[in-house]
Amino acid sequence: MDRFKARARELRKQDTSAEARLWQALRNRRVGGRKFRRQEAIEGYVVDFFCPAAKLVIEVDGATHSTEQELARDAYRTRARERCGLHVIRFTNHEIHTNLDGVLETILAELEHRVHL
Repeated sequence: MDRFKARARELRKQDTSAEARLWQALRNRRVGGRKFRRQEAIEGYVVDFFCPAAKLVIEVDGATHSTEQELARDAYRTRARERCGLHVIRFTNHEIHTNLDGVLETILAELEHRVHL
């Protein structure tokens, strides 16, 4: 089995509280009628959430993503995904816990924008 698929399978079993909360909102086509996958292996990376129809990646960032080194790594991974034709949006754990409705509105707007490209 591909090591990234195995890693994705492991990550599905240990999602953060923010990832679990967002997954409950995204699953079963609850946002824009679009199918999302969680912890999906794509091009050598495991992304938190992926909508194949819109080529949209959603990343959920915790406190460790605030250091200069981590921000640089995130930017590098985002550019790599964008070179593959994907669009990446990021939310913090804090945003998901305190403003889930706003997060979902942003995702829905992005889905609608991606359909018209």
